[in-house]
Amino acid sequence: MNTTISNTAAHQAASPAYQAFRILQVAFIAAPILAGLDKFFHLLVNWDQYLPAVVAQLSPIGGHNLMLVVGVIEIIAGIGVALKPRIFAYVVAAWLVVIIANLLLIPGYFDIAVRDFGLFLGALALARLSQQFARANES
Repeated sequence: MNTTISNTAAHQAASPAYQAFRILQVAFIAAPILAGLDKFFHLLVNWDQYLPAVVAQLSPIGGHNLMLVVGVIEIIAGIGVALKPRIFAYVVAAWLVVIIANLLLIPGYFDIAVRDFGLFLGALALARLSQQFARANES
């Protein structure tokens, strides 16, 4: 029986769909965690520039502090994709919709909104693949 399980696992690991699942999972663990951490350090970019003035003005905690909260949410989402991709891939997809809407409020950032739409589609693909491949691995 162990041979059968080993053969099944080896067959699954060789599957292009399983490999796509793992590639997307790594991407949607790393990207949110790195972007979330960078909200605190601004090594990649000054993230505050991606917050529309109207949103910053409406925030009771101010624009920069709001971006720090965003960073924490992104870190949690990335960890969630690592532990429960069947759920958190949809969370990341929904988060990307919010980011896209935010970017559409800022003239000059439409190209980034289009890029994030591609990421949104990738998160949805991960969510769908997770229904098949993450089930056995999640507790």
